[in-house]
Order: sequence, then C-alpha cells, then structure tokens
Amino acid sequence: MPDNVRSQVVTQGVQRSPNRAMLRAVGFGDADFTKPIVGVANGYSTITPCNLGLNELAKRAEAGIKNAGAMPQMFGTITVSDGISMGTEGMKYSLVSREVIADSIETACNGQSMDGVVAIGGCDKNMPGAMIAIARMNIPAIFVYGGTIKPGNLNGCDLTVVSAFEAVGQYSAGKIDEAQLMAVERNACPGAGSCGGMYTANTMSSAFEAMGMSLPYSSTMAAEDAEKADSAEKSAFVLVEAIQKQLLPRQILTRKAFENAIAVIMAVGGSTNAVLHLLAIARAAGVELCLDDFETIRAQVPVLCDLKPSGRYVAIDLHRVGGIPQVMKMLLVHDLLHGDALTITGQTIAQVLADVPDEPPQDQDIIRPWDNPMYAQGHLAVLRGNLAQEGAVAKITGVKKPQITGPARVFESEEACLDAILAGQIKAGDVIVIRYEGPKGGPGMREMLAPTSAIIGAGLGDAVGLITDGRFSGGTYGMVVGHVAPEAAVGGAIALVEEGDSITIDATARLIQLNVADEELQRRRTNWQPPQPRYTTGVLAKYAKLVSSSSIGAVTDLDLSW
Repeated sequence: MPDNVRSQVVTQGVQRSPNRAMLRAVGFGDADFTKPIVGVANGYSTITPCNLGLNELAKRAEAGIKNAGAMPQMFGTITVSDGISMGTEGMKYSLVSREVIADSIETACNGQSMDGVVAIGGCDKNMPGAMIAIARMNIPAIFVYGGTIKPGNLNGCDLTVVSAFEAVGQYSAGKIDEAQLMAVERNACPGAGSCGGMYTANTMSSAFEAMGMSLPYSSTMAAEDAEKADSAEKSAFVLVEAIQKQLLPRQILTRKAFENAIAVIMAVGGSTNAVLHLLAIARAAGVELCLDDFETIRAQVPVLCDLKPSGRYVAIDLHRVGGIPQVMKMLLVHDLLHGDALTITGQTIAQVLADVPDEPPQDQDIIRPWDNPMYAQGHLAVLRGNLAQEGAVAKITGVKKPQITGPARVFESEEACLDAILAGQIKAGDVIVIRYEGPKGGPGMREMLAPTSAIIGAGLGDAVGLITDGRFSGGTYGMVVGHVAPEAAVGGAIALVEEGDSITIDATARLIQLNVADEELQRRRTNWQPPQPRYTTGVLAKYAKLVSSSSIGAVTDLDLSW
C-alpha cells in the first residue's frame, strides 16, 4: 500500500477511532481499514433515460471494487435532462449543472479523503462535470459511461430524440399531420441510454475513451446490453490497480490526450459542445488549450464516420463495426494520434490499439476508408470577425451553402425566435440572431435545439443562417454558429446588431461579420446599456456572477482570488 493513500489518514491510529466507528456503521469490518476507500459517484436518476440505467452499473462497479480488495463508498450526484428541459426556462440550469456536478464530486471525495473514484454518468453534463472534478482532485479515477440508447423505429426508419424536435417543425410547416407527429414522439426513445446519434453525450464518451480515462470500446456500448455492466465492473478492477500504482489523472490528461480527443471528435463528427467542455477540463487539469488548437487539428483530420445528426447512423452502429478504437487506429496509422499517450490501464494508446485493424471492415459504410472520407477536413470550425472577436464555433460540413449574407432577424431570447419560426415569419436568406442567451446573459447558455430543429422541419435548413451567444445541442446541424464571444450581456458586438443589418457567415473563410461601418458600431456601443440581471438570488445568480467567457470554457473558478 503506497504511503500517500489518503484513507490511511482516517483509518489508522487510535486517535482516529471515532472515524472508524462511523465506517463500521456503513459496513466496514476489522480487515477493511487497511484497504483503499474508493468513491462511486453515481449519477443515477429517473429524470432522464440517459441516467436510468446507472444504478445497476454503480452496483456492478461497487462489487468490482470489493472483489479487487478495496472498499467502495457510493454517493449520488445530480442531473438535468437537456432533452426534457430544452426550449424552456429550465434549460438555463443545464450548463450550470456541469459545475454543480464537478463541485459535488470534489466535495464528497475530498471531504471523505477517498483514495480514488469511479464516476458514472450518462447525460451530457454528468460527463464533463465528472472529468472537471477528476482533473481538479488528481486522485486515481476512471469514468464509466452509462451507454447509448438504442434507436427508435418508425416505418423502417431509425429515430432519435432529435427526430421528435424536427417533427414539431414539420407539423408546424404543414408537412406532416398530428397522427404522424405523435407516432414519432411515441417511438423516438425506446428505453434507457443517452441520445443515440453522435450528439453531446456520445461525443464526450468518445473523447474520454480517446483520452485514456475510460476503457476501450466502452464509449459506444448500448446502455441496456450486458457488456455495458461487465465493462463497469472491469473498470472498478482497473481503477484499484491504478490506486496501487498511484497512476493519477494528470499523468493521463496531458496536452497529448486533449489533442487525441479533438482528433477523434473531428473524425466522428462530434458535438460543438465538446469544444466548451474540453476547454473547461483542460483548465482544471492545468493544460494549456485554446480555440485555435481545435482549428489546427480540424484542418488535418478528415470526418470518417457517417453518423447522425448530419449523417445516417447511430452510435450502436459505430460500435458494431469497431467503435472508437477502430477510428483511433486509423488516425494513429496516419500520424494524427499520439500513440505514446498514457491510459488508465497503464498501457499507452498504441499498446491498447495494437490488435485493432488499420482499416475498417469492407462490408459497411459507417466508418469510411481513409481514402474516401465523408469530408476531407473536420467539421467543427472556429469562426472570427467583428461579431465574434474572441471566436465562435460552427459545424461546417454537410452544409450545402457554406456562405450566406442576409438581413439580421434579431431576437432577445430563444422563445421569441421559436415563435417567429413556427409562425412562418422567417424566410429564406434571413440570418437569425438569438442573443442574451450566453453564459452570463441567459444565464446558463441554453441550447437552441428547438429553433434549429424547427428550421430544419420547415425546410429552411440550407437557406437560413443562425448565430447565437448560446449553445447548440449535439443534435443540431445546418448553417448555425454558436458560442459567439464576447456575449451580448457583456457588450459583445452581437448586442449591437439591429433588425435588417447585413450579416455574413462564411464557413470556408471562417468568418462571421456584421456589415456595418465601425463608426456606426461605435455610436451604438456608446448608447448600449447592460441589461439588468435576470436573476438576483439562487444558483443562477451565483453562476452569472462567476462564469467566464465561452471562449475559455465558461468555467466558474477562473480567478477567485477575491
């Protein structure tokens, strides 16, 4: 047992006997006091299908910890279902929950002097929240993903939760009737698991596997399949070994690990939210990472996978043809992955991938061969211009018209924009501006899935642009630009846009430009007044006061030296 195992502070010595008495009450026997204490951070809830199956995984991890010779201590953490809160005031709590989750795991593990932690999460913010805490604490840790949902099916077509949002837009545009709308709703989400496409949850699970913080193949397993529970138990054994070796997260979460994660995200066509979350995790780990790093890697890495939202397949299809290890091996063979990066198993990435074929199976088209990718370059681009001097993030692949210049249609909230779309007030060629939805202004940086899905449903996906200081769901696609920084609430240029102004979005040139003279913008800036806070008490008020720009991850502990 290493000298720096932290539970020894609690469990050894006569003067610690009151602490031992408390541990006896939760199941410790005489022989257990020399064993490592391992936290099981359990994100189980019935709030969302993403977390519905986590308790069974936590129990398997708990059993694995005991069988590996350590003592588990299970505790809960929260979740917010983005899919359920989407389009409502409740969605403002989603990104906030990332910080609450990180704080709660850090508090429980450090408060109880745990020697390591198995973090188990399924919904979008459980995952980066857990990894932020892991990076902060730097005690041995492993992440267990709750697993992906299996696709729904209607008339032979796969459905995901995004299908339901798009069906609302189709219904409003008169393209389907109410019976079809209800049929999509009833069949889109058939059981437990996170949203099935390469949306935010599956993107982050893929990133964590690429970083070496989760076991190989675990990021694309279905929540309801037996292999997922088996993987949770195996993860516990691997973690206890890491505790014995004192293999720490910051030995794994290096600059190379983050570059590997970004490369994989580009190759699989992952969510824009990955940019925000990886920036935040890197800051917690003490790794220098910025928006320009994503752009550098994007230019080198092709999109290899044909996955929803812009493609055809879902995560379990990717799993069936080799999963993330297959994608990683292709990147490694072409010198786009750091093979010497360490993993939680103690092996390097190259060692983990040693037996994976260099090319994907030939009898499938989910993972494309290297010489025939979906797109020659990555899909997540960083746009800059006078509308986003700190940067903005867009998905640029699969867009039929990568440039648009049109009149601004300005909305001060997501709800106002959605009402206009559903009322048929948005026309081809318009550039929608949704502002005061940023980290401070929302507060909470809501995802704009309802408006973007309504645009797609109305058949305007290739004809309308949309920019926002808010975020997008991993299920969003089209000519949309989010994370515009500086945000409106702090006086960013997006606050100065007026109805009818000309705006240019040029994905090829990576430009987002307000076509208004500098003198006029300065006049508007002089007259601009910051809005009153929307919340003055409670968690949203605290968040708005502490949160930083989205361009550095919307973190809440940037500088607390006050």
